[in-house]
This record gives sequence, C-alpha cells and structure tokens, in this order.
Amino acid sequence: MTEMLKDKRILLIIGGGIAAYKSLDLIRRLKERGAGVRCIITKAGEEFVTPLSAGAITGERVFTDLFDPESEFDVGHIRLARECDLVAVAPATADLMAKMAGGHANDLATAVLLATDKKILLAPAMNPRMWGNAATRRNVAQLVSDGVALVGPNEGEMAERGEAGVGRMAEPLEIVAAIEGLLAKPQASRPLTGKRIIVTSGPTHEPIDPVRYIANRSSGKQGHAIAAAAAAAGADVVLVRGPVSLPDPSGVTVIKVETAQEMLNAVESALPADVAVFAAAVADWRAAETNTQKIKKGSKAPALPLTENPDILAAVAQRKSKRPQLVVGFAAETDNVIANAKDKLKTKGCDWIVANDVSPSTGTFGGDRNTVHLVTASGVDSWPPQSKEQVAKNLVARIAAALGKAK
Repeated sequence: MTEMLKDKRILLIIGGGIAAYKSLDLIRRLKERGAGVRCIITKAGEEFVTPLSAGAITGERVFTDLFDPESEFDVGHIRLARECDLVAVAPATADLMAKMAGGHANDLATAVLLATDKKILLAPAMNPRMWGNAATRRNVAQLVSDGVALVGPNEGEMAERGEAGVGRMAEPLEIVAAIEGLLAKPQASRPLTGKRIIVTSGPTHEPIDPVRYIANRSSGKQGHAIAAAAAAAGADVVLVRGPVSLPDPSGVTVIKVETAQEMLNAVESALPADVAVFAAAVADWRAAETNTQKIKKGSKAPALPLTENPDILAAVAQRKSKRPQLVVGFAAETDNVIANAKDKLKTKGCDWIVANDVSPSTGTFGGDRNTVHLVTASGVDSWPPQSKEQVAKNLVARIAAALGKAK
C-alpha cells in the first residue's frame, strides 16, 4: 500500500444519506494507508450508521453533539477543526452543502466546517434531481469558488427503485485517491503549485425533447488528460466536464454539466483562475425550444429551429475582470486546420489555440492519440503524433513555462 497518507490525520464527517454505509469502508481504506481517522456523524447520519460502528473501525471516540459537555468544556469543535490535515465529508448531502454555502454553524459538523482552516473534500450523494436542482448547482458553484474540493458524484442506479442518474457517492478508493491528491507535498517537479487552472472537457448535450439531444463525438479524453497533468504539476484544478464515460481524475475538483449554458455558468463560478483551458467540444447550436414531451414520428420530419449557444471561450477571453492570465482554446477542424485556428485566435481573443484535425480518418475523436498544432501570436508549433496523455503533459509544461516568464 502507498504511504502517502501515513500519519496523516483525517476528520471524516458522515452526513445523513443511504451512502453512509460506504463511509465505514472509507475509514478502513484510510487506516490501511496509515492515516488516523476521527469521525463526526450528523444527527441525520445516525439514522444510517451508528457511532458504535464507526468508533469500532476508527479506534477512537465518535463525535455527534455540538453541545456535548464532555468535549465542549475546552471548545472541542475548534480542536476537531484544527487537529487534522484534511476534512472529508462523505456523504455530503444537499442539505449539508447548502448549510456550508450559507456559512451556517448550527450543529457540530457545520461548526467544524466553518472553523477549520484545513482543506475540505466533499463527496456529494443525493437523488439526481436534487443534484440537478438550481439551488444545489448554486451551492456547489459557491463552494468551489470558496476553494472546497469535490469528488463525484458518479452516475448510476439510485437507492430509489427505478431511479438512475448522476448522484451516487464516489467509491471509497476514489475518495482516498482524491485525499491523496489534495495532501500531496509540493515538489520541485510541480511547477504549477499555487496556481488555479480551469479545464473544460467532453461534449455538451443540448436537449431537443426528454429523450433526444444535439451532441458530438467528443470522448473527453484530451480534456481529462490535461486536468490530470495539471494536477500532477501541482495546480489546483477545476474540471468542468460534459457527459462522458471516463472516470474523473484524482485530486481534481469536478463539476458535471450537460449543456453549454451550464458549462459557461460553471466556468464563471470557478473564476478567478490563473489559466483556463477550453478543451470541451461545446455544441455551437441548441434547439430554440425544448419540447417537454417526446416528439412523435409523423408523416413528415418536424422542423427543428436552432439558436446559437453561448461562446464560452470568447466570453472568458474577452472578460474585463477576472480574466485568467492565460486563456487556451481548442480548435477541432476537418479542413484548413491551421488557417482556421489562426482566425479563431483573433476572433475569440484568447492567447493560444491548440488545433487538431478531427476528420473521421484521423481517429482523434474517441481515440487515444492526437496530432496538434499550438497556434500563438508568435507562430505555429506543430507537434508530432503522440498519446493524448503526452499532449497534455507537453501543454502543461508550456503553460508552466509561460507563467514562469510572466513573473
């Protein structure tokens, strides 16, 4: 087992959701790696797991009450907030995240979260409709803006019969990997330590009716590789990703979206940042009106009026305030790749364009290799064919060098 967590002190807050049963396995996985674990269980959390079970695995007392005279005689909630290296919340319910976003502190868990100066990792878990609710999206955006990290939620079957979607809590080993990433020590080979980078990845899905949508063939592999490479280089990474089947990179804050408008909102909520890399293949158009019922097949094809989606790259590159120091766009082209990328560099107002040929014969969309051209104001640098992971590492190295020169 890795020793990255050896002697680290993790404070685990168990919220009130059915996924709380996974938190007991999370404790075991953390202790396997040498970490010390203390637990707080919310009142709602006690409906799913008991202090006895959590205490048996941690080997320590479990805390539940803000007004416990036995622990609060010396301001116990402040001790809990400070005597740790990281605070993990798993499951992080919609209610608990709403309280965090609003700065509430009316129980032990929220008081500790408000009092801590340590890194906070949330593993959200809730019904998909709760996760997609506008209030939850606002709360998540606020928490990410505040510097809180997220792992998950994942897509899959829910506890409710017949329910499926995004809302499952990340698996214990995914949470462990995220904790390891957040606690990794800065090294000389981590040139982006202290820098905040936003990366977009994958396609967007623009609904036509409840079962159909406008999309594209992007797999998200390149964007995810860039997010992972930036995190490995020490950056605080926010990955805003559309619907993909890829696992989320460890040590990265992930915001999952469906549409172009949701992606723009998430990116703007994640600002300010030092760098923004727009690798997502955002749909240029969406249906002017979304049908609330499935469009039935008739004697002739229905008309589908379209309207233009927001231009996320241009919106951020042309900002008057909170513009990242370096804005990098991607140009997926099928012809005149470099010429079109040069035009895009001018019209969008970004600093760099990473251009690639996505014609079907190249296998770029969905494949594991890429051939790119880095287009800047000073010229074009054509890179040899290589894996998407290597493209990501090379791009991150160029970003680090550019930020270093700008000091």
